[in-house]
Amino acid sequence: MKYIMTLAFLIIALFSVQAQVFSTPNSQIADPITWDAKLEQKNDSIYNLIFTARLEKGWHLYSQEVDEDGPIPTTFTFNSSANTYELIGNTKEPDVPAIYDEVFGMDIKFFDKEAVFIQEIKVFDKDANIEVEVEFMVCDDEQCLPPDIAPFQFSVNEKKAIKGYADADVTSLDIEKTKALDIEMQGWENYQPEKEEGSTYWNIFFLGFIGGLIALLTPCVFPMIPLTVSFFTKGARTRKKGLVNAILYGVFIFLIYLLLSLPFHLLDSVAPEILNNISTNVTLNIVFFVIFIFFAFSFFGYYEITLPTSWSSKMDDKASSVGGIVGIFFMALTLALVSFSCTGPILGSLLGGSLSSDGGAIQLSFGMGGFGLALALPFALFALFPNWLSSLPKSGGWLNTVKVVLGFIELGLAFKFLSNADLVQHWGLLKREIFIGIWIIVGIGLTLYLFGLIRFPHDGPKKKLSKTRFAFGSLSFLFVLYLFPGLTNTPFANLKLLSGFPPPLFYSVYEKETEGPLGLKAYKSWEEGLAVSKAQNKPIMLDFTGWACVNCRKMEEQVWSNPEVYDMINNKYILISLYVDDKMELSEQDKFNYVRENGGIKKIRTVGDKWATFQTVNFRNNSQPFYVLLDPNVKILNQPVGYTPNEEEYLDWLKDGLTKFKTASAE
Repeated sequence: MKYIMTLAFLIIALFSVQAQVFSTPNSQIADPITWDAKLEQKNDSIYNLIFTARLEKGWHLYSQEVDEDGPIPTTFTFNSSANTYELIGNTKEPDVPAIYDEVFGMDIKFFDKEAVFIQEIKVFDKDANIEVEVEFMVCDDEQCLPPDIAPFQFSVNEKKAIKGYADADVTSLDIEKTKALDIEMQGWENYQPEKEEGSTYWNIFFLGFIGGLIALLTPCVFPMIPLTVSFFTKGARTRKKGLVNAILYGVFIFLIYLLLSLPFHLLDSVAPEILNNISTNVTLNIVFFVIFIFFAFSFFGYYEITLPTSWSSKMDDKASSVGGIVGIFFMALTLALVSFSCTGPILGSLLGGSLSSDGGAIQLSFGMGGFGLALALPFALFALFPNWLSSLPKSGGWLNTVKVVLGFIELGLAFKFLSNADLVQHWGLLKREIFIGIWIIVGIGLTLYLFGLIRFPHDGPKKKLSKTRFAFGSLSFLFVLYLFPGLTNTPFANLKLLSGFPPPLFYSVYEKETEGPLGLKAYKSWEEGLAVSKAQNKPIMLDFTGWACVNCRKMEEQVWSNPEVYDMINNKYILISLYVDDKMELSEQDKFNYVRENGGIKKIRTVGDKWATFQTVNFRNNSQPFYVLLDPNVKILNQPVGYTPNEEEYLDWLKDGLTKFKTASAE
């Protein structure tokens, strides 16, 4: 039994990385901020340019003072009209305290409800016209809207401010390309957005609970169970009092881990940028890669991740000197501190998995709550049933074995984050076969360790191989054998059980990167695919996807690989796959400023910028995967769908679209 949880963690830890991308098939586009501006005269030549941002409840705006690699700051850009005015100092903003953000590793300021910015200027020419661009990003606990620009024009002579760009700032080509992004789709009004779907908070709670159970099997926690329970049940004046104290101890453990998530609710800055874009943010993926490698070698026993000993010493002193409920609380806090070297890496994995999804701090709370509950349950249960203590296995070398096995798992998961960065940037460092090869090496290392052929610093004296260890070593070996076909250019290379973890099949050393999933012909341009659809009179399957989208890979490798689905997409539809997270720069002639209806500007500079905007403009949606069926005249055929893991359901959806296309063509 003591190794079963290790295998369970292997499975669950893999799912925790999948938590990076949750499908929200029909999310609506929000506009939670309004900007106003006015010109205020202080004396004959000194004026104030005053900008006011008003935000809806739950949304916030970042300060101008954000360090590099942090979230996108609010930025004011003033035109360089020579000799008409000059800026006096910097743009002033509300004075709010900066709060340390552990994920960004920096202090961050942000504003909610309302923020007023003031720029003082000295005017030399009363006919001066001052043009200002305010670049900003707004976020809430669940999502971050793309960076936007609010343009303003100030007329000194008329003492007024007008929102919008001067004609010279938006070229006719910008207007033309802005209009071109709207495909004027027909029939969209007949298909209202469905209710959002996604992973429930309870899934995250369950993942956290499993992580907590694994933490119980580590050398830092497991030996504490019988000692602590015995202390409460035998040291108390009455059995009832000891029972209450032990249960209270467990409750405090649960609350302590739950409380650890509260700062993330107060720091709304955790959710923005990271929470929505972790899968495409190259820097953050590399950071998580390094952190997981660091965790892995800690589990191997080469060093320990510990908090300052003074912390645990102080908590222990307080627990000893303070009696009653307060003393029990400090005992629980002491356990949390002294066990950090074992629980820290597991909590880090939980943080990396849950904070990279749309649920943000709320999901983290559920995950931490599950983790704390799993740690707390044994202390309460064994206090209720003290006879169970005799059934606990004795502490020994097997606890270190669990820890090392976790190290191998952390090592394998680390490369998923590096793979995300590689896919988005098209570095070509971790092609599918290279990624699988690394997992094979890690798997071989785990197998050799379980068979006792390699050892680590904290392993005890070498003993005869137990049946349990041999069994799990054999399972690890079988997993390695399962991976080997992934190195080949054969039909067996599609490792369906791991869909979404390795890079996609077409990101391969054997295949050209321009080919589509599973060798399907996929057009990467809407214009090109539409032209082919009209030429062949075939309906379009529009696939909004992403290089780092786990659910997109699962759909391609588990659903699209179904022979009937594959044949339908390959022969009956024109597949257009648009990657909304592609960081490849557009050519200079293809870059432009997208002009929003409210006068805002979005700079289209990368392939991903273009297709992400294309999706939101035409479908009021910004989630992936997202599938739309259209006829060559850009008429929608049926209700668009998102992540649909049921093969039959997805096939029926394709058939329905094809039937409607044929019916309309016959009329």
